[in-house]
Amino acid sequence: MTTLERLEGWRKSGTIREEQYQAISALVRKQRFSVYLELNVLLYLGVLFFVGGAGWTVQKYFSNLGDFAVIASLTIMVSGCFYYCITRTKPWSKEQVDSPNLGFDYVLYLACLLFAVELGYVETRFNLLDNQWDYYLLLSTLLFFACAYRFDNRFVLSLALTTLATWFGIRTSRLEFFQLSAIRGSAISFAIVAIVAGVLLHRAGVKKHFLETYLHIATNVLLAALTTGVLDKVWWYLPIALTACAVAFLCGLQFRRFAFVAYGIIYGYIVISARILQWKMSDTQVLTYFIVSGIVVLLGMILLARRIGRAA
Repeated sequence: MTTLERLEGWRKSGTIREEQYQAISALVRKQRFSVYLELNVLLYLGVLFFVGGAGWTVQKYFSNLGDFAVIASLTIMVSGCFYYCITRTKPWSKEQVDSPNLGFDYVLYLACLLFAVELGYVETRFNLLDNQWDYYLLLSTLLFFACAYRFDNRFVLSLALTTLATWFGIRTSRLEFFQLSAIRGSAISFAIVAIVAGVLLHRAGVKKHFLETYLHIATNVLLAALTTGVLDKVWWYLPIALTACAVAFLCGLQFRRFAFVAYGIIYGYIVISARILQWKMSDTQVLTYFIVSGIVVLLGMILLARRIGRAA
């Protein structure tokens, strides 16, 4: 049976709608195909490479260019990007707002990254805040959050959350002289704050589609922090970490979000493996464990991905 025949059968049985049948069958017949994903990937990589090149140029040639030239160039680029976004954006709404064009989100993302480069350069050269330089992170966080909500941009929201997480870590660890436990505690605190903030904003109806971004970042930070506690052989982190992994796994199944299922499995596997490897085992036993368990985990994730995909 050909793919088109299967599609026809699904259409007749009501498994797929008529418009879905028309769209998929056109792709199967190679009448049309989408390069939307590829274009987005290229734009994203282009932004990262451009910012990386700008940062390298500033670091390598700032002595030849001079402070004024560097700051003026970065300011012009940042201002130009923000001007482009401000003059083309749609009116603000609590609901999701589509971007006016394909490149809009990436221009805004570029502006925020270049702003971070410029801020870092200014502090490095002039030490305006000296030991309180982490306030630059707080300033950047506020700007990124404002841009994310004004222009409905999840890239910038991710940038805001990661910058806020960095600020949490620096402020907390500074109080305890950069101890690992302090950084771990700040990561857990940040994750809890991010989850609560995301849920509250979702319930208030403010950019409800942003909730997943909050949960993705907070879940990874929380599970990573708990996992380091297990690796550090702090016994009470084990039940907490396994509980958190189970919650991520079950919520992913319930809401049909495979990423959270994967988070629960992967971090849970690391936690359990770390505990098992504390036993006295030969090299052969360790190798056998990783081969067998790795295959089981991989197959389980594939089956769950297919199940969630069919149910979605």
